[in-house]
Amino acid sequence: MTSDDERDDDFEDDDYDDFDDDGDDIEDDAETEPLSEEEQALAEEWYERKTALMEQTLGTEHDMVMHAIIPYELGGGLDLYYFPNGIPGTGVATKELSTFPDSGSNNAVYLTYELLMFTRHALSLDDASDEKTPFGKAHHNINAILNLIAPYSEDAELNPRETCEFPDDMETVGGKCLIFDGYTPYADEDDPQGEMEDFGLLLLIEIFRSEMEFAREHGGAELIEKLKAAGHYPYSDMDRKPVV
Repeated sequence: MTSDDERDDDFEDDDYDDFDDDGDDIEDDAETEPLSEEEQALAEEWYERKTALMEQTLGTEHDMVMHAIIPYELGGGLDLYYFPNGIPGTGVATKELSTFPDSGSNNAVYLTYELLMFTRHALSLDDASDEKTPFGKAHHNINAILNLIAPYSEDAELNPRETCEFPDDMETVGGKCLIFDGYTPYADEDDPQGEMEDFGLLLLIEIFRSEMEFAREHGGAELIEKLKAAGHYPYSDMDRKPVV
């Protein structure tokens, strides 16, 4: 996997499709180094605050979560969180990249962030594992991309308006191209303490290769504007024509 500055990753395209439905409490897994009471309290407080910040941007979160059988921190898949009550379609986000407010994946814009992708399809968790359905196909694609970008973001600085591509030989995501953007469409009055300046959502949008090449030549901002003008932003559904 390479991004604008030709960073290479060492991740494999593992199977991240094993999920079950459960609540969304933070738990201290017995196989990991336990958090102190103070750390656990801070993590839980930040989780609730982070969720509130995300809902200000994305609308009310759905009450069901898709949990990975093997926790992400143990090398398994991400838990996926759904936001169907904002813009049309469904937002799918992570919450495991920033356990604490001052540590986790970061870039030149955000001290910490979580990942986000959108599909135009309405949320249908019954179809999430059925790739023959429109939502199931979109969900499979989003799940695969998020589970590869998440560990990559722990070591690489991924900034808004940059692009990324996956090697052709990778399963599910081979040859796919992405552009990143900061997704924080909230008003200043919603953030009187300036917390959102430190925490943000890094939006991942799947794009065509011609669009990626355009972004690398003319800048990601110009491609983002074209996607918005064509009504394709912020979605990753590829049943459309390229804007360039």
